[in-house]
Amino acid sequence: MVERIELRGGGGEPVDLARTLLSHGVAELTPNVVAEDGSALETVLPGSGQAWLVRVVADGADGARMEIRDGAPAEELARAIRHMLRLDDDLRPFYARAAADPELAWVTQGAGRMLRSPTVFEDLVKTICTTNCTWAATKRMVGALVDELGTPAAGAPGRRTFPSPAAMAEAGDDFYTGIAKAGYRGPYLRAIAADVAERRLDVEALADPALPDAEVAERLLALPGVGPYACAHTMMLLGRYGQLVLDSWTRPTYRRLSGRSRVTDKGIEKAFRRYREYAGLAFWLMLTRDWVREPART
Repeated sequence: MVERIELRGGGGEPVDLARTLLSHGVAELTPNVVAEDGSALETVLPGSGQAWLVRVVADGADGARMEIRDGAPAEELARAIRHMLRLDDDLRPFYARAAADPELAWVTQGAGRMLRSPTVFEDLVKTICTTNCTWAATKRMVGALVDELGTPAAGAPGRRTFPSPAAMAEAGDDFYTGIAKAGYRGPYLRAIAADVAERRLDVEALADPALPDAEVAERLLALPGVGPYACAHTMMLLGRYGQLVLDSWTRPTYRRLSGRSRVTDKGIEKAFRRYREYAGLAFWLMLTRDWVREPART
């Protein structure tokens, strides 16, 4: 079964599928599989009480096609894909500022959408799995969560969803220490999952646009395993772009690209202050422009 999805933002602005799929590393963690050139996404999503393998492929300059198994709940899955691609977001205010910046004017052709997971819970867990470790360790932890605790896809039992909070809460210490090898993160992940599963914690509420950024940041920093980096990263995936993600990769990358070898965090923040609530997004896009090969000019 195939359904076409128009790639237009909430304000009618263009959406670059490759730039969205390759927008950040966490987007490529399982159950997602992203083509190297950003032309396709394959993932596993829940729907109508089951799990379904979903493939999204570029279909012309302004569209994509969603390929799913016959009998799958097409409308529900298409709604989830649109959510992941952030097609309801209106980036026109950001584009208006970027258009006047020679270093970032290129983003107005459809860059700037940070692929998100179907749930805030999934993005939060994956972000915690990136803290204080190598990328290989992150992939191992998230891979174990999906492979051991996720729900098998209909017709493709080798592929699974990201696990539910209940499944993560029920997993024992032997899983987190022996299989996922999550280290100090294990108790944090289990505690957050248990609180969400038992409805003591509503992380999905953090996506409510009515909440001020300061309150969202305060709630995130109160969670076990969430420090300044994880908070800023999760805020970015929530579409709250005021904070810059400053870590062991972004700092040296900015210094190299800007030629400012001794710039401090305050100096970096000052350089993007003119973008105000989009400062973190402008910073991230400057660092990741070369992640997608730009078409040759004729």
